[in-house]
Amino acid sequence: MKAQAVRLHGAGDLRLDTFELPEIGDDEILVKVISDSVCMSTYKCAILGTEHKRVHPDVAEHPAIMGHEFAGIIEKVGKNHQDKFKPGMRFAQQPALNYKGTMWSPGYSYEFFGGDATYCIIPAEVMELNCLMEYKGKAFFEASLAEPMSCCIGAFHACYHTKMGDYHHEMGIKEGGSLALLAGVGPMGLGALAYALCCDRRPGNIVVTDINDERLQRAHRLFDHKAKEAGIRLDIVNTKDLPDAAATLKEINGGKGFDDVFCFAPVGAVLELSSAILGRDGCLNFFAGPTDKQFSAKMNFYDVHYNSTHVMGTTGGNTDDLIESLKLTEAGRLDPAVMVTHIGGLDCAAETTLNLPKIPGGKKLIYTHIHMPLTAIDDFRSKAVEDPRFGVLADLCEANHGLWSAEAEDYLLKNWD
Repeated sequence: MKAQAVRLHGAGDLRLDTFELPEIGDDEILVKVISDSVCMSTYKCAILGTEHKRVHPDVAEHPAIMGHEFAGIIEKVGKNHQDKFKPGMRFAQQPALNYKGTMWSPGYSYEFFGGDATYCIIPAEVMELNCLMEYKGKAFFEASLAEPMSCCIGAFHACYHTKMGDYHHEMGIKEGGSLALLAGVGPMGLGALAYALCCDRRPGNIVVTDINDERLQRAHRLFDHKAKEAGIRLDIVNTKDLPDAAATLKEINGGKGFDDVFCFAPVGAVLELSSAILGRDGCLNFFAGPTDKQFSAKMNFYDVHYNSTHVMGTTGGNTDDLIESLKLTEAGRLDPAVMVTHIGGLDCAAETTLNLPKIPGGKKLIYTHIHMPLTAIDDFRSKAVEDPRFGVLADLCEANHGLWSAEAEDYLLKNWD
């Protein structure tokens, strides 16, 4: 059957291709992709090409479909999986396969498996690893965003703490402790904040920093009331002009360092500030993945030795993390829509990916069966002058605190080409 997809042909070379999908085998599943959210990791893959660890060296001959944060509908099931999966089922999937020690993943490594596509083929290893699951939620975009949200969840679970004289590591952020999210009002920082306010192992207080007033104000609007409802103190701080940012943040935290610090930007100054505000036994999670293989920054090793501070990093989440994200979303406790600021069709996915660092805002959500230029949710109202459909989308989003919603998605899928 014919499919369309944004595919990687080489470094900086993304194309919207039309091609023939092969017939599925007994151990494969054909799916119709509905939504895919664009990840900064996909941008890194696109600009690096075969220099990326997940990209095959023969990608010029066998171009890889981009996108790994996707969801959709099962179309056809190979006979080996017909007891578990049926046509018409909605699906979510975990792209971090780690299959037999390889780094191959959808959106990086497969010719016929990825999210920026109208249709794709789920290979046998995905089912073997239980990385394909039925999704029973109300909106496809929530299943797409379960993947980036699972990265935040996994990062929280991977943090650890210790006690003097005890070599046991207590996993997870410190319950009732202090949490700092530095450069934390981008999509992943807001996802982490949303999770921190609803998870079972919650901090007692949270400080979020950035240097962009517009994004900081959006964070205030979205989370001030949620933090109050959760009984968690939340401070949102612009560190741009602070003469001593570390001292200010510690002062906000009662004059102490923080138990858990997440660094969401691969910027030396942000990472050094992260180190400077760690308290005793403080855990620093360097969440942001740099493209520079020589990236480094200063860390206080006096504190490492005498105050048991420690640093670690996480990339991706596992299947349990993704399932937790889906369950929290389905229960109405977690709203991943806080990540999303732009909507577009498959026709804008290549340009969006290649220019991702230059486009302001949060997650860019792609619907693969529509044609639509990448459009900020905040611009829907002004776009309605030329296209009244945008006015309906604006009404639906404004009714949901300015956020994308299941109702907006449903209208989009029914009314766009």
